[in-house]
Amino acid sequence: MRARAAALAGLLGLFGAGVARAEGPPMQVESAFVEHHLVLQSSDRDDARQALVLSVAANVLAALGPDKVAIDVVAFGPGIDLLSRDNPRRVLVDSLVAQGVRFDACGNTMTTIERDTGKKFPLNPHAHTVEAGVVRIVELVEHGYILVRP
Repeated sequence: MRARAAALAGLLGLFGAGVARAEGPPMQVESAFVEHHLVLQSSDRDDARQALVLSVAANVLAALGPDKVAIDVVAFGPGIDLLSRDNPRRVLVDSLVAQGVRFDACGNTMTTIERDTGKKFPLNPHAHTVEAGVVRIVELVEHGYILVRP
């Protein structure tokens, strides 16, 4: 009976609506049609660099289509400002989230900010907290994602 249940679960996994993205802290389900996997690094406070990260994500979505590409933006260090709920580009971040882009915020960076300022980092509610941004990038690259640091 257990073998039958395991086989059925395996078949359901094969024919399900999507497949899980790389293992690690919270994952989303991506389209079964995804052919490309991209991780974008945001580690600079520079406004132009942060704008470029978002521009690259939007351009890749437009060129390949949201069903064909999985994009994960990982912010750490000074680049965490991109994921502040008060960031002037929040509307664009939220728009990209609505199109399937995942945004990950480094928990280590947010802990450091809280320790140094005495205040919690005002994280965009659409962002996901991961333990360590660089580790998240490593995990994604190990699972076939291409790393781009605009």
